[in-house]
Amino acid sequence: MKKKTDSLRKIGLIANFDKAAGREVVSRAAALITRAKRTVIAEFKTAGLAGLRCPTFTSPVALAREADLLLVFGGDGTMLRAVHEIHGVDTPILGINVGRLGFLTAISSNDLEESLEKIWERNYVIESRPLIEANGHCLGKGIHMFAFNDIVVSHGAVSRVIELDVQVDNRPLTRYRGDGLIVSSPTGSTAYSLSAGGPIISPEARVFAITPICPHAISNRSVVISSNSSVQVKLLSRGMETIVAADGQVQATLGMDDAITIHRSRRSAKLLHLGDSSFFAAVRKKLHWSGSSV
Repeated sequence: MKKKTDSLRKIGLIANFDKAAGREVVSRAAALITRAKRTVIAEFKTAGLAGLRCPTFTSPVALAREADLLLVFGGDGTMLRAVHEIHGVDTPILGINVGRLGFLTAISSNDLEESLEKIWERNYVIESRPLIEANGHCLGKGIHMFAFNDIVVSHGAVSRVIELDVQVDNRPLTRYRGDGLIVSSPTGSTAYSLSAGGPIISPEARVFAITPICPHAISNRSVVISSNSSVQVKLLSRGMETIVAADGQVQATLGMDDAITIHRSRRSAKLLHLGDSSFFAAVRKKLHWSGSSV
């Protein structure tokens, strides 16, 4: 994590207009950016739906190449789509929550003006979050997937138990029988993995969590391993539709004896956080923890 010393002059806007409040928030952000004598640029669709008169770009990756900072309006799903669409471009992202619960969206739309003022005052840090990736073969075809949160192997439309053989660094861990398996980054520990009973992991930790989904054996628990390790997952079930998905954005179908290897990627995503923000403060707030010792 490092403090950024250069000014952020070109601010790119991407929004999810499935959120009812999105249009008003984007328009307000554009006005605040202009008032601060910065330049507004936007994804073409975002500019059109918010009625913005500014330079536009037809794709998020083109926008990211031109911007000094991307403001992404929506929820965690919108953030994940943005990371997937611009991955490989070294532009920091700030998530602005116009939905409900969100761990990737750093600020509330209600705090937009105050938060932007802090950014103009350079009161922020930029944090690099490693991506994870999966490589292997699915039904005879090679796959290569990147994920910010997690790689998930699960049953398809029919809810039946699947069996997975799992190894860590080519050494047997166990065979899981259940609805599937989640391999999550620290960032993804507060997403699907948390719902499945996995641990909350600080973003600075260099680990993965392997979390079974509704395991048949109640002794199966989440396992935390070094992010220097690799996880090999092989499907043992016959005739069962089984899906491998990266952040729920990209997916492929596994066949019997198909295997994938999951490991830390060399690529990363950069998130901007306000200087006075805290991961654990966000956990307490968003999970409604009181902080009491009782």
